[in-house]
Amino acid sequence: MTAPACPKCNAIEATKSGVINERQRFRCRQCGYHYTVAKVGREVDSYYVIKALQLYIEGVSYREIERLLGVSHVSVMNWVKKYGVKAPRQTDYHPTYKILNHKELAEFFQVPGNLKGAGMVVTELGDKFMVIRWERFRAG
Repeated sequence: MTAPACPKCNAIEATKSGVINERQRFRCRQCGYHYTVAKVGREVDSYYVIKALQLYIEGVSYREIERLLGVSHVSVMNWVKKYGVKAPRQTDYHPTYKILNHKELAEFFQVPGNLKGAGMVVTELGDKFMVIRWERFRAG
């Protein structure tokens, strides 16, 4: 096993320095810093992280993001915390969304009423598209 570069000084010369939690530990020969190699595990594609954060910013709930993207709502909460994404402030508007294929999206934009009375974002979601609209709550 070749020692990975030191995270502190980027030197590539290191010696093995034991094992901690079944992970090889190294000691940098240049600065003396001790470090371990990154744990190999299931890493989520950055596409899903970015898409989850976009949906969160648009006001979609953690659980709904979980259902849409197939990633844990806890992961989404951790990404929000890690990247310092601020929750949208509550307003008189609430998001609704539709998942459409390319043909349905084209038909959606042909209907004149779909473009009035609400803010809207269209985002790609795999091989489909998500249309997110914000409509004002109606007093009942």
